[in-house]
Amino acid sequence: MAERKTLTGLIRLAGLPLPLAAAMLFTGAALAQAPELPESVPVPELNRSQSAQKAAPADVPVPEPRPADAPKPDQPATDTLNQQTSDQPRPEPPAIAPTPSEKPAEAEPPAAAMKPPEKPAQAPEKEIPPDPRSVSVPQEKMPEEELACRRRLKSMGVDFEERKAEHDAAVGCSIPYPIALKTLGKSLDITPETELNCQMAEAAARFAANIIQPAAKAELGASLKSVGQASAFVCRPRHGTGKLSEHAFGNALDIASFTLSDGRKIDVGPAPPEKDAKFLNTVRKAACGPFKTVLGPGSDADHSLHLHLDLAPRRNGGTFCQ
Repeated sequence: MAERKTLTGLIRLAGLPLPLAAAMLFTGAALAQAPELPESVPVPELNRSQSAQKAAPADVPVPEPRPADAPKPDQPATDTLNQQTSDQPRPEPPAIAPTPSEKPAEAEPPAAAMKPPEKPAQAPEKEIPPDPRSVSVPQEKMPEEELACRRRLKSMGVDFEERKAEHDAAVGCSIPYPIALKTLGKSLDITPETELNCQMAEAAARFAANIIQPAAKAELGASLKSVGQASAFVCRPRHGTGKLSEHAFGNALDIASFTLSDGRKIDVGPAPPEKDAKFLNTVRKAACGPFKTVLGPGSDADHSLHLHLDLAPRRNGGTFCQ
């Protein structure tokens, strides 16, 4: 109230009209009650998207100029590198070259070097005992068993001749009482004639008459006319061994072919025709028993073209057939 009285008094002193003085008084009261305004008002920010479209920012960086020595697109980088390297000053060699370090002394071998272990001595090869048949020589009088064998051959119609004894003391081959077979029976030849001991000749003649002849008629429809032999008595050891072959005693016969009465010839081989193969297999299987060893195609390379038959003595009368 005191302030209003003071203001009224000032108006009167100023000589202002009362209505005007009243308005001024009201305005002053209103201003006295209004809140204080801040000294500065923040300016509203513009929309960033719109401002970016209208004007570019003032602080856009200016690209630096390309270096003068940058490689051109058609110039390889290696050329620029070589140029830069050549422009650089080369280091001068040192006034005094460094002395290389001395090579370390090689270690001396030990005074007593270790010797490798000695190779064990090879076991001596097993010595093959001599065949007791190698010392067989003919007696003044032919033994009864040899005479009986010859009588049986004659009864079978086998044609043969006596031959002189075969004996080689250095090698060990021996046939005290050999014979030369001309036939294996009546109307059954063996070609060429062959030298065997009597026991092997008898076994071959019986086998031809009792086994081969019936098999030829059954499997091939013709009679057996002759047997082609490839080897009989031969003074030699077995292939690849030091042991004497049964051929060295006239105790083996190799058969290479069979000839029939109609002229057909059946050869022993690794791949005969089917019909011939059946006949040959029948003969081969039947030979195991009458003979102690039977070998043929498939057993080894030495017997691929013939059947080997022999009477080699074996323990307990056993056989070896392949």
